[in-house]
Amino acid sequence: MHIAVVEDDEKIASFLSKGLKAEGYVTTVVSDGAHARDFLPLIAEELDLILLDLSLPSVGGLELLTQWRSKGMSTPVIILTARDDVGEKVKGLDAGATDYVTKPFHFAELLARIRAALRTTEQTASTTLTADDLSLDLITKVAWRAGRRIDLSPREWALLELFLRNPHQVLSRTQILSHVWEYSFDPGSNVVDVYVGYLRRKVNFPGLRPLLQTIRGAGYRLLPPG
Repeated sequence: MHIAVVEDDEKIASFLSKGLKAEGYVTTVVSDGAHARDFLPLIAEELDLILLDLSLPSVGGLELLTQWRSKGMSTPVIILTARDDVGEKVKGLDAGATDYVTKPFHFAELLARIRAALRTTEQTASTTLTADDLSLDLITKVAWRAGRRIDLSPREWALLELFLRNPHQVLSRTQILSHVWEYSFDPGSNVVDVYVGYLRRKVNFPGLRPLLQTIRGAGYRLLPPG
């Protein structure tokens, strides 16, 4: 899962990014409103959620949110701000925010709100995930590539779902363990490498572009190079 942190306070942004990464999320940090306005729509398809501060340089958070929604950007947004006035909360929610969390906050509560927002999004999303000529039916739990059916074990299916929800992103072994196995194995375990190997043999058909790749020293990625 990929979360953008739009926050100009360097300490808060660093705290959020480190905490989210420890929970297995991929993060992108943006500290300027104008940059967020121009850059985040370009990667909207890769983003699962945005944490948005209201007090930002260049362009305020509320204006950002209004512009994104007017352009059809539907990524869930949780406003994260020190403004605790009811009127401000109403403005934020009316502008299209999914939730509103005031500072200071407990990180555990923020994580719970993030999970709730992501669950709601997943429930309304398409039942099919696709990347290039690879697709995964979330109902039947069957994958297809170039018209050929790919039968998967439960663990392989969960692994492929994670990659398809985070295309182009390099996922570390720790992130994969957190999402697919939901607990930490012995750091010396090669369970991730073994199952990625199983999945690669099923997904990377001979004669077709290899989609699942090893990034030496970092982890694994679905897609690029072209």
